[in-house]
Amino acid sequence: MRSVNVTEVPADAQLIDVREPDEYAAGHAQGAVNIPMSEFVGRIGEIDTEHDVYLICKLGGGSRECAEYLEQARGGEHVVNVEGGTEAWREHNLPMVD
Repeated sequence: MRSVNVTEVPADAQLIDVREPDEYAAGHAQGAVNIPMSEFVGRIGEIDTEHDVYLICKLGGGSRECAEYLEQARGGEHVVNVEGGTEAWREHNLPMVD
């Protein structure tokens, strides 16, 4: 697993937001797909681990936990944690869906 700053996430990234649906609905990075932490284990098959997978949450802690799990379960070659999470994404004025 590796970590990147929000400004290093490619525009066409496979971006997974692991926050709960109400948090996701309140505002999320444009293009992010919601797979909540509470459902992550059961929905891991939806994630294409043949390509880079960027995991994001509010601040970076929850996405790091999911990234560590994904790395152990499916291999960590393409697993990337987004440091600073959605808060940093918003602070950098990156595209959001509110």
